[in-house]
Amino acid sequence: MSESAALLRGIRVWLGFFVVCLVLSGVTAFPLVHELHWLEDLLTSSAAGVPEHFPGLVQWVERVREGLDATDEKYPFVLYGTDWLAFAHLVIAVAFYGPYRDPVRNVWVVEFGMIACAGIIPLALICGPIRGIPFWWSVIDMSFGVFGVVPLYLVRRRIKRLEALTAAPPTALAAGT
Repeated sequence: MSESAALLRGIRVWLGFFVVCLVLSGVTAFPLVHELHWLEDLLTSSAAGVPEHFPGLVQWVERVREGLDATDEKYPFVLYGTDWLAFAHLVIAVAFYGPYRDPVRNVWVVEFGMIACAGIIPLALICGPIRGIPFWWSVIDMSFGVFGVVPLYLVRRRIKRLEALTAAPPTALAAGT
């Protein structure tokens, strides 16, 4: 396998991984109310042992579940916002088909993704306290940006190497002048 083919394969594997993660994070925003019930049941089950070791986590999940239940009961249209959040993840995932197909030409999509990952950190640090989100939860949110940028950074590095390998050599006329 040539170096170009190996780079292209690596780019596509990492992009595929990133897209799968985006899609999973998107589709899990649709059934949010049900997921919080499942999470609370899991955390408070006798086998979990979580309430003894992480009581703050259990209290936070209960509070969020109660809030979602109340919102779903009285104002279900508010949860439409999480449907749009899910949709946005899916649309962004589709955008990565461009670099999958032609990485050098569409490197800007990868760079856009890296900028979006970096933007998660100030968003969590600013909006988290405004919305009453515990700092430790904001750290979890920020980790998505940190972990998200890693595959994109690896992809961008490979794309730049692929670009250098596939760049047209200078013409003989340009070299002679």
